Amino acid sequence: MNKSLSPFTKAQLMPQEEMLEVYRKKSELFIGIPKETHFQEKRVCLTPDAVSALVSNGHRVMIESGAGEGANFKDKAYSDAGAEVTRDTSKVFSCPILLKVEPPSKDEIQMINPQTLLISALQLKTQSKSYFEALASKRVTALAFEFIKDEDGAYPAVRALSEIAGTASVLIASELLSNVNGGNGLMFGNISGVPPVEVVIIGAGTVGEFAARSAMGLGANIKVFDNSITRLRCIQANLGRTFYTSTLQPKNLIKALKRCDVAIGAVKGKNRAPIIVTEAMVSTMKAGAVIIDVSIDMGGCFETSEVTNHDQPTFEYNNVTHYCVPNIPARYSRSASVSISNIFTPYLLKIAEDGGIEDAIRYDRGLKNGLYFYHGILTNKSVADWFDLDCSDVNLLIF
Repeated sequence: MNKSLSPFTKAQLMPQEEMLEVYRKKSELFIGIPKETHFQEKRVCLTPDAVSALVSNGHRVMIESGAGEGANFKDKAYSDAGAEVTRDTSKVFSCPILLKVEPPSKDEIQMINPQTLLISALQLKTQSKSYFEALASKRVTALAFEFIKDEDGAYPAVRALSEIAGTASVLIASELLSNVNGGNGLMFGNISGVPPVEVVIIGAGTVGEFAARSAMGLGANIKVFDNSITRLRCIQANLGRTFYTSTLQPKNLIKALKRCDVAIGAVKGKNRAPIIVTEAMVSTMKAGAVIIDVSIDMGGCFETSEVTNHDQPTFEYNNVTHYCVPNIPARYSRSASVSISNIFTPYLLKIAEDGGIEDAIRYDRGLKNGLYFYHGILTNKSVADWFDLDCSDVNLLIF
């Protein structure tokens, strides 16, 4: 046969590989939501509307009786949404998927079944080596929602709670300035003929941006300090207005603090928030001025700050009122719960759509970023370095 007459080349006649479409098998989730036991924690992971969305997609939700009461969601609302409501705490902790706002305590870890998927906050700075050893012994797969990234590379849970904390800081300051709370009797708001309230915001991140947005919305004069020119430029662009911004130069900061009625601390550090405002600077502030230290959960950026709680939120130092409550979003538990629920629900539906947590992590790099335990094997390098524990690369565990 004449080779030149053949319509095919030798390569074309060889067996070829064919790409087959792999169908992801949708899985059914069984989610447990225990009541939060952490001090003054009133939030809940899923609202009744979110439960309804999950149940209508064929999933089961079991919630401990009273879990939503702190956020003013009644058991009946959950029951009507299709959740199974129980008073048996251990029954909820035996669910294959556990959703919590706060990380589980060591006593709660004992109730968790082996191979459970745990989704909660991690709060790395408050944990101990023995805590992670207890989790490892249960061979759990654990996701920290504050480490989960979205498609833009941002941290949606952290941003949502920072937005609440920033807005809340101004609302709280407004309350503390009123006569009812022993303040100077000043009102946030640009009243004709009355000088506006002066607000100093230290830190131009998400908390600082939303504090600035709220303060400006109420008519206050604001001054924002941050050492990052990029962040200062971004906050002005995001708010669509020009206002006083400055790098953290002591001379400018002291001058602003002397005149301000409210100072809001919203700076983060790597391990601890840096102390920006010294005791000497606080002593120059006006009598009756208010300090809201949102950074207190990382040690605080005012030298005079001391941790307070929602029952006794303030103290006075040199006639300056300090509000230093960590976990400010818990003060607005319903709004915070809706915000958290909005983040959790799409991820849960995605995990089910992808056929389970293993496939979801394989397909979603942002979700994988939140993983710190995979079947009892520690996969987060930050945790491993912090507590001197062995760590494995998650990419070597998931094929």
